[in-house]
Amino acid sequence: MFHLILFLFFGAICVAGAVNLLVQSHPINSALSLIAVMASLAAEYLLLGAEFVAAVQVIVYAGAIMVLFVITIMLLNAGKEERTKGSRVAILIGVPGVLIGGVLVAWTLLYRSNTQAVPIGALKGDPHDIARLLFHDFLLPFEVTSVLILIAIMGAVVLASRPEAVARGPRKDAE
Repeated sequence: MFHLILFLFFGAICVAGAVNLLVQSHPINSALSLIAVMASLAAEYLLLGAEFVAAVQVIVYAGAIMVLFVITIMLLNAGKEERTKGSRVAILIGVPGVLIGGVLVAWTLLYRSNTQAVPIGALKGDPHDIARLLFHDFLLPFEVTSVLILIAIMGAVVLASRPEAVARGPRKDAE
């Protein structure tokens, strides 16, 4: 019973952090909310008996990836976002689309997931199995993801470069 209460508590923190991430107008506050989401997910993994996945969640996502996000935000010197009312097309198509998608996901989870309860610790989760999956079966998606993150960082650096130096063109004395 105590595990269920803790699971629901950290789940509520995770959902609240995700909602806070979306409603924040300052990018640094959004990044801090994302760190709270990652930490609460690590606590959920601990409660499920997946200690290795919890440690990876904290080290890789809440640590390394969030440091990259914060550095990128600082390079862009992003201030407060400008709030707009949104377009009519987004409201007319987006709201019904989200409702239909949510109903479909709920229906699939309730009526189509033929799963039974699994005792805690019964699933494979030792580092050897995870390493084999990550570096053998899913090597290409793993490497593509790392290249995409590198490209995003390079794009942020280019966007953060001084626009007046780009607008002037080459210097006269360089010819």
